[in-house]
Amino acid sequence: MNTTLIKNAQLINEGEQYVADLRIKNERIDKIATQISATANDKVIEASGNLLLPGMIDDQVHFREPGLTHKGTIASESSAAIAGGITSFMEMPNVSPATTDINALEAKFTIAQQMSLANYSFYLGATEANLDEIKKLDPKKHCGVKVFMGASTGDLLVEHPKALDNIFAQSPAIIVTHCESSPIIAENQKRLLQLKTTLDIHDHPLIRDEQACYTSSSYAVNLAKKFGSQLHVLHITSEKELSLFEPGSITGKNITAEACVHHLWFSEEDYQAKGNLIKCNPAIKNRADRDALMNALHTGQIDIIATDHAPHTWAEKQVDYIQSPAGLPLVESALLSLLDHVAQGKISLNQVVEKVAHNPAIRYKILDRGFLREGYFADIVLVDPQKTTQQTHKNSRYHCAWTPFDGHTFSSTIKSTWVNGHQVFDGENIHHIPGAAKRLIFQ
Repeated sequence: MNTTLIKNAQLINEGEQYVADLRIKNERIDKIATQISATANDKVIEASGNLLLPGMIDDQVHFREPGLTHKGTIASESSAAIAGGITSFMEMPNVSPATTDINALEAKFTIAQQMSLANYSFYLGATEANLDEIKKLDPKKHCGVKVFMGASTGDLLVEHPKALDNIFAQSPAIIVTHCESSPIIAENQKRLLQLKTTLDIHDHPLIRDEQACYTSSSYAVNLAKKFGSQLHVLHITSEKELSLFEPGSITGKNITAEACVHHLWFSEEDYQAKGNLIKCNPAIKNRADRDALMNALHTGQIDIIATDHAPHTWAEKQVDYIQSPAGLPLVESALLSLLDHVAQGKISLNQVVEKVAHNPAIRYKILDRGFLREGYFADIVLVDPQKTTQQTHKNSRYHCAWTPFDGHTFSSTIKSTWVNGHQVFDGENIHHIPGAAKRLIFQ
C-alpha cells in the first residue's frame, strides 16, 4: 500500500496555524502530527514550511456541459479548478437543455464520473412548473435547487409568487438563489435609454443596481423566514443587501450569504480597462460596495466565498455591450486572488480557509470534507506564499483561453493539489486519474 507523507508543512485549519506532518493513506488523511517517521511505502514530499490547506469547495460554477461545450466542459474547467486549488465544485443548471428534471440531473453526474478531475455535485434548476421534480431531490445525494428569481431567460426564470411559495415551502434540499429584480432592471435600462442612444459597459452597474439586487434578495429572505426554508443567497454585490444577513458563525444558520472572488477584487473603476471581460450578473459595483463585502467577511454576514465561474469565448466577449454575455472564468485564479488579499492584510489565512472550505462543508453538510482532520478525505492544497504566479491569457487552462486577471502577478503559487489522496496537480502538470474524483455526499 503506497502512502504519501507531507513533511514540515504549515497547516492552516480550524482557526489554527502550526507546523506538522500529514500522512495520506488510500483516499484519506491517516495521521497529522509533528515528526511522523517515514516508512518504506511513503512517498515523501518536503513542504519546507509551505502552507497546507483543505481544498476549496466552490459552491457555484458554470462548466457549460452539456450543450455549451464551445465555452467549456466538465473536463476542461475541472482541470483549471484543481490547478487553482479547488478540489470540489457544485455546478449550475443553465446548460442546454437546462437541468430541470432528475434524469437530466443524473446524466450530468454520469459525465462527471468519467470526466471530472475534482469532486462534484450538480443543482437542479427550478422552473414555475417542475415542483414535482424538485420534490424528488435527495438531500443526501443532491446539493440543492437553483432558483433564478428574476434576471434569467426561458424556463429557469421563476417570478410567479405562487410558484416561489411552493418551492420555498416544499423543497427538500437547500435553495440557492440568484437575486435580481427583472422589473427594476428593465425600468433602469429604459430610463438610461431616454438619456443616451447607446448603452455601454459603464452602464452595467446602473442597470443592475443595488435596488434591483436588494428587492429580490429581501424577497427571498422573507420567503425563507415565512416557510422555514434553508436558503443560501449567491453572489451578494451591494452594501445594501448585507443588512439582510445575520453576523456571526455559520453554525445553525438557516439563511446564509455568499460573495464571489471577482466582486471582492474588481470595482466599476475596472470597466475602463477590462470592458466586457468583467461583465457579469449581478454586476460589479462601486468601490464602497466592494469594501463592504470585504468587511462582511469579518462580521460573518458573508459566510462563503465562491467563484461563479462562467466562461464565454473570447469572440463572444468582443461584441457590443448589450450583446455580450455575462460571466467570466475564475476557478484557476480564485484562491490566488484571496491569498493576495491576505498578503495585503485585508483578510487572514484562517478566514480564507473558513470561507472557502470549512463553511461550504458545514452549510451543505458535506460528508468528511472541508477540514484537515484524520479520517477525512485528503482534499488538500499545498501553497508556496513566497513564489509568485503570473496569470496571462496564454497560460490560462480554461477552454475559452482567456482570464480577467491577464497581466497580474499573484503573490503566491499553487504547488500541489490532492483530490481523495491522489496528486492531481503537481504545480506544473495536470494528472487525470480515472476514479480519483467522487460525487459529493451530504449528511
